[in-house]
Amino acid sequence: MKVTIERGTLLKALSHVQSVVERRNTIPILSNVLLRAEGGTLSLTATDLDIEIIENVPADAEQPGAVTAAAVTMFDIVKRLPDGAQVLLERLPAGRLRLSAGTSDFSLAVLPEDDFPSLPQADDGHGFDVATEVLERLIDKAKFAMSQEETRYYLNGIYMHASTDGDEPTLRAVATDGHRLARLDAPLPNGAEGLEGIIIPRKAVIELRRLLDDAGNTVHMLVGSGRVRFSFDDITLTTKLIDGTFPDYARVIPQGNDRIMRVAPSDFAKSVDRVSTVSADKTRSVKLALSDERLTLNVNSPETGTATEDLSVDYGGEAIDIGFNAKYLLDITAQIDGDTATFAFADTASPTVITDENDPHALYVLMPLRV
Repeated sequence: MKVTIERGTLLKALSHVQSVVERRNTIPILSNVLLRAEGGTLSLTATDLDIEIIENVPADAEQPGAVTAAAVTMFDIVKRLPDGAQVLLERLPAGRLRLSAGTSDFSLAVLPEDDFPSLPQADDGHGFDVATEVLERLIDKAKFAMSQEETRYYLNGIYMHASTDGDEPTLRAVATDGHRLARLDAPLPNGAEGLEGIIIPRKAVIELRRLLDDAGNTVHMLVGSGRVRFSFDDITLTTKLIDGTFPDYARVIPQGNDRIMRVAPSDFAKSVDRVSTVSADKTRSVKLALSDERLTLNVNSPETGTATEDLSVDYGGEAIDIGFNAKYLLDITAQIDGDTATFAFADTASPTVITDENDPHALYVLMPLRV
């Protein structure tokens, strides 16, 4: 293999694929990127056996062929090469990969390309196109609620399905860790009718979202055989789905909460952030004391001290004192893009529903704490 490629093009492609590689890997070949040159294209592939990213970029392939080399090492080298440099990649007879640009010349260890694993593709299944900005929104506003507990692996991702719950069919994304829940809706894309629930793993969600920054207007999703494939431009990400049953999230979304508080999300978040600085416990608990048109935030920590702050709000219900994890409050209010966040309370022990008055297709649920 002998191929010449512009440094910026190679760097961008390596940045896309190398992040899927596990830094601590017991299988050496999985630390490598597979480079395959043919005609005017260089293909780069990386996988951890659960996720596979393939990207095709323009290059001048003088000699077609394939080679594998350490993905992170290549990325670190190319990142330090001068802008605009032409990079030569050549497999040497001695079983090394030569990487050179200008006066810089590197010789890298390789592993047999035939040993590089190929992830089975979701070639048959449910396929449809979704707007990139729609997919970005669903991920951005739901990912914070994904669980990180390995014991409840079925919560370690985003649950996506076609929903008929409402006036219009929607593509729905849901994430929860048992303490908070995010539910986002978008218009159902053509061809997505009947899409059964899939759980996209946390790592795949993060990798996909990063790739979408460089995507065009549309992403093609293909679901089948326990996998989902996202294709756009010259990039394909394929991931295994979580083999588990996502809980019936509708059961934990209360319907009758009638104590309604409206507040500016930025002012509320700043107040929560200030008072929570003296909270020393793991939950960073903050008490919200609501009365007529006034909210008092209170933190009482025997170890570090106390904090109190008053905030004017739109509230006319019965007085209520309720506690929450400060970090969870901040995570949710960060998703509110409008000028008003609406909190619907029932009592001190029941879940609270939080919505954005400017976005009827976003809903959040937060469990209270005892304070």
